[in-house]
Amino acid sequence: MTILVTGATGSVGRLLVDELVTAGAPVRALTNHPIRAALPDGVEVARGYLGKPATLSAALAGVDTVYLAPLPAYVDDFVRCAQDAGVRRVVVLSGEPAEYEAQGDPSTWHYHRIERAIEAGGFEWTFLRPGQFMNNTLDWAESIKSTGVVRTPYAGAVQTPIDLGDIAAVARVVLLDESYTGQKLMMSGPEGLTAPEQVSQIAAAIGRELKYEELPPQAYLDRLTPLIGPETAQWLLDGFRMMAEHPMTPEPTVPQLLARPARTYREWAAANANTFR
Repeated sequence: MTILVTGATGSVGRLLVDELVTAGAPVRALTNHPIRAALPDGVEVARGYLGKPATLSAALAGVDTVYLAPLPAYVDDFVRCAQDAGVRRVVVLSGEPAEYEAQGDPSTWHYHRIERAIEAGGFEWTFLRPGQFMNNTLDWAESIKSTGVVRTPYAGAVQTPIDLGDIAAVARVVLLDESYTGQKLMMSGPEGLTAPEQVSQIAAAIGRELKYEELPPQAYLDRLTPLIGPETAQWLLDGFRMMAEHPMTPEPTVPQLLARPARTYREWAAANANTFR
């Protein structure tokens, strides 16, 4: 049966399409930009977007299983359309904070909102809960190139960043193996790292000395709030604080499901060195 990959032009979704095609699975890719996506031969294209619910009925027709990219504002529309289409199973790209969100104010739910809607919708489900993406540190590239300095709050915050390719590979395994139904899979890279340690590994990759400076929390909020709004800025700051108070430790999911080690941040930095030069 056909697997619908939503967000097929996105960072994880595009990699997942390749994973499924290589595995010989029938794939339908939901994307607003099929030309930009440069999808492989044999992939059926459904033009649309989760944020445009009117496009979902046609995309979901005849689909048994869906990989759902996270877009909480439209999850109820997706549930309704998927139920109408007879979708049986949904694999959700959620996030590590989902369990923490469930303990707090429902108005702040993001990943937990998606998980709750899928469970309530009566689908068979698996939730993928990665932590921080290695690609998030691409945001440092401009500062590194222009000043050689990276500034973040909470220098002692320990993350376990994960490579997008590892997330896509795990998603492929779960989509093709129903034994993971009903599981919430925490995912991480192979090591705990602070921001200064990540900066050091980027410096080694580009062969240039870099400097790390810790930002006071209020200075971080002042810098980000005009760009992303106060709620999102505070949410990100709270994440740094939580990782400083409760250092993250690696999860075994990637090596267990893929029978190989997860990609290290050092390997990722070397592969992306030109972005920081």
